[in-house]
Amino acid sequence: MRNTVMMRSNDNVAIAIHDLKKGDHATAEVCVNEAIPQAHKVALVDIPKNGVVRRYGVVLGYAKAAIKAGDWINETSLILPKSPELHDMPYNTNIDTDLPTPPRTTFMGYDNEGSDYAGTRNILGIQTTVQCVVGILKVAVKKMKQDLLPKYPNVDDIVIISHAYGCGVAIDAPEAKIPIRAVRNIMKNPNFGGQLMVVGLGCEKLTPERVMDEADINDDNFILLQDHHGFQNILKALYAMAEKKLAVLNQRQRVALPLSKLSVGMQCGGSDAFSGVTANPAAGYASDLLVSGGATVMFSEVTEVRDGVEFIAQRIPDKPNCDKLAQEMSWYDHYLAEGGVDRSANPTPGNKAGGLSTIVEKSMGSIAKSGAAPVSQVVSAGEIPTKHGLIFNATPASDFVCGTMQLASGMAMEVFMTGRGTPYNLEAAPVIKVCSRTDLKEFWQDLIDINAGTIATGDKTVEEVGTELFNFIIDVASGAKPVAEQLGLYNDICIFNPAPIT
Repeated sequence: MRNTVMMRSNDNVAIAIHDLKKGDHATAEVCVNEAIPQAHKVALVDIPKNGVVRRYGVVLGYAKAAIKAGDWINETSLILPKSPELHDMPYNTNIDTDLPTPPRTTFMGYDNEGSDYAGTRNILGIQTTVQCVVGILKVAVKKMKQDLLPKYPNVDDIVIISHAYGCGVAIDAPEAKIPIRAVRNIMKNPNFGGQLMVVGLGCEKLTPERVMDEADINDDNFILLQDHHGFQNILKALYAMAEKKLAVLNQRQRVALPLSKLSVGMQCGGSDAFSGVTANPAAGYASDLLVSGGATVMFSEVTEVRDGVEFIAQRIPDKPNCDKLAQEMSWYDHYLAEGGVDRSANPTPGNKAGGLSTIVEKSMGSIAKSGAAPVSQVVSAGEIPTKHGLIFNATPASDFVCGTMQLASGMAMEVFMTGRGTPYNLEAAPVIKVCSRTDLKEFWQDLIDINAGTIATGDKTVEEVGTELFNFIIDVASGAKPVAEQLGLYNDICIFNPAPIT
């Protein structure tokens, strides 16, 4: 059995497939000099002080001290290289249109008249304008699920789209456009079937005209709690509106649709050094199958791709989208600097425990989930794409923030890769969980859907696991439930808000 795995022929480190003891062979020529944990790096050659440490064919960092072949390399061993420049990035230099042919070209989804995208679920979404209304809505929705939902068997769920925005905020601050855009767009998610139900309090700054089209601001779609006399009358008003929406949604039926109607988000969290070897490349292959079939796939996480940004730019065919990529990265550089942190704040402690030493290493593994397809468009966080194909959606890397902002951009389901393990899930869209290691699948067998660890051991190829994942994506889009959905594990919505709170 192999003890290590290398990514590129010019790498001077390899990754331990399992825990290695002093004296174990890293390769036929190199024995390890000390115990090395699973997923961590072992030097394959002598590296002098300030010498290059290379994985994925790129510089992860520079050696703080001389390193011998067989030594353990971790986050304490390396000096972080400079971040890539954003000016005049080459684009249109790596356009791969020879994508794999998908084995299936349709799914059973909920079509939305006048919309580019279909739902994978049939949900009544209740959008809030302010956190103040959430307490009453939680009580109301609990009763609605008991009393109303059984009367409408074609409706999957009733979901509150809550957030901490709307009150005590600098509503006209320049960056307020980001959370307002997200609140405005999330209610357009294809899983909500075009049925608007917006609930406000009455004194908040986030007034309906900021988040709704003028034609939609009426008593059929919008309720102010302060307009109603007491709790019981508030409940009656919420019930009456919800029942009208449920009756419409109940008429929706799953129908065969082309993949061009499907929008899928890709995200990774709790990553380890195997994420870029197994789970993310398999997701990238599944992404290429989807894009080849006409679907839209979003990948995100600005801070986790910033140090590999030139590899994204090379796959963008046109200058306007390359410029938009540079603008989004530059905005985030400034945002971090204003907060007194830099890119070294990522990776997380769990990432480091899983063998990810620097953000460069994490970036290269993160980008792998985007496959090889050209990037057809770059969009801001929470912005709805106007093109199909592979989309870079410039969201933060935080799992629940990224997922929320992808929901606002119209994703109807998400694929989530993990190396350390996470129960993360969304209530408004199903989430498939893919793990990077077989031992994680065995440890969390009832929380993981797809095991990509078989790639590291050589039992399966990236293409085989990627095709398995593609088929499961189509199944879930057609109604099958991933394990987190079966268990009812749901994270809170978390809208990105860089604007001041007053």
